[in-house]
Amino acid sequence: MMGLFSSAASNLKASVPRPRGNSVEDKIPEDTEPDDTSILDENEGSIISSLISQLRVGMDLSKVTFPTFVLEPRSMLERITDFMSHPDLIFGAENCDDPEERFIRVLQYYLAGWHIKPKGVKKPYNPVLGEFFRCRYDYKDGTKGFYIAEQVSHHPPISAFYYISPENKVAIVGELRPKSKFLGNSVSTQMEGENRVFLLGRPEDGEYVISMPNMYARGILWGKMVLELGDTCTAKNEKNGYVADLTFKTKGYFSGTYNAIAGKVRRWNNDLGEVYGKWSAVMEYKNLKTGEKRVLFDVSKEGQNIAPMWVAPEEEQEPNESRRLWTKLTAAIHAKDMEAATEAKTAVEESQREVRRKLEESGKKHVPRFFEQNKEGRWVPKFSLPEDPRQAVDAVQQWIWSPPQSST
Repeated sequence: MMGLFSSAASNLKASVPRPRGNSVEDKIPEDTEPDDTSILDENEGSIISSLISQLRVGMDLSKVTFPTFVLEPRSMLERITDFMSHPDLIFGAENCDDPEERFIRVLQYYLAGWHIKPKGVKKPYNPVLGEFFRCRYDYKDGTKGFYIAEQVSHHPPISAFYYISPENKVAIVGELRPKSKFLGNSVSTQMEGENRVFLLGRPEDGEYVISMPNMYARGILWGKMVLELGDTCTAKNEKNGYVADLTFKTKGYFSGTYNAIAGKVRRWNNDLGEVYGKWSAVMEYKNLKTGEKRVLFDVSKEGQNIAPMWVAPEEEQEPNESRRLWTKLTAAIHAKDMEAATEAKTAVEESQREVRRKLEESGKKHVPRFFEQNKEGRWVPKFSLPEDPRQAVDAVQQWIWSPPQSST
């Protein structure tokens, strides 16, 4: 699941921050998952307190550098792969003659990605301009899937990604444009952008367009720190008239529960069914006409069945591939060496500033390697998929792992 960040410590009334975890007030909130909460020690709390004292409510956080202990040890470009973790939910959907069933299968696939998250309230690395992540999936039935993501813009930050499994006739094209703001006792990240899912065996369906909920890190000044998904998102298939309006519910002060989701599926103006449950546990769908219920995803039963991905060893990666680019930072985080992590993170960021400075001085613009904007302004892969699935597998593999062209 996409993440935010762990924060702490109060600077209210110029008070000295109190270490968390030592009182009754710091117990894990009821109804939430232990892995959705964080406890900082006194040193970490002091650093966050100093940082927060510089912030203003409503402030855009895109230029704020957060300390390394709040980081999840992987790039946002890699974290997007969480949504490709349960392909069995969507593979074969094109064989369903009922368009409603195809829509539900796509919805299942999308909802199944949210349960994957790091322990605590963490944020992945902010990708630098030109950074990319690529991997391959080798499925049990011998078919393959491929994924490529690239940071195509720095200001504003935009991550473009493409997933394709030619033999299973599924493709996903999307982009993320996260915007974070400081809200007082919480930080919000608006996940702008969309996922466009294509069932290649059903070209008459067109695209299934899915937006993202927003994310909140609660309790950064007082109370327990908790990660929440909130607000609404939609899944729609215009060709067949299907729309799902989904609400990720945040817990109120006096009522409600954590990680709840609710929504309705309709076709044109007719309600067809209801989605309900918890995105961290069990989500269900109820057909309003028949009253029949079905489980969309059960984390306890299916959550561990994550499709493994193959990533080239770091020594074989290019310098701006995510894992190699951030390797020193990742190693320092795993070693819990905050000083070394800060140095590694700073080194990457300073190198990126130098690259951007040279671009500005030369009057040139950065040209993404794998993606380009179409007439509608959307980022799409620089690749045309052959119709034959076998040829497509070879073609996409050659494209993603082709050597870089010399810069001009």
